[in-house]
Amino acid sequence: MKFIYILSVLPFVGILGFLPFVNRVTPFVLGMPFNMFWMAIWVVLTSIILGVMYKLDPRNREGEEE
Repeated sequence: MKFIYILSVLPFVGILGFLPFVNRVTPFVLGMPFNMFWMAIWVVLTSIILGVMYKLDPRNREGEEE
C-alpha cells in the first residue's frame, strides 16, 4: 500500500520539485522549449501513474472475477 502513496507523490515532485532545475529554453524537444516539453511529458506520465495506482488499489479489486 505504501507504493501507491509513493506513486501519488511522484507527479507533484516531478512537476514542481524539478521545475527550477529544468527552467530553460535552449534545448528544443519536438519543437517545444524544454520547459514546455517537461510539463507536457508530466501530464502524460501523471495519467499513466494514476492508471497504475487504480490497478494496484485493493479496493478496486472487490468486484473482479478471476
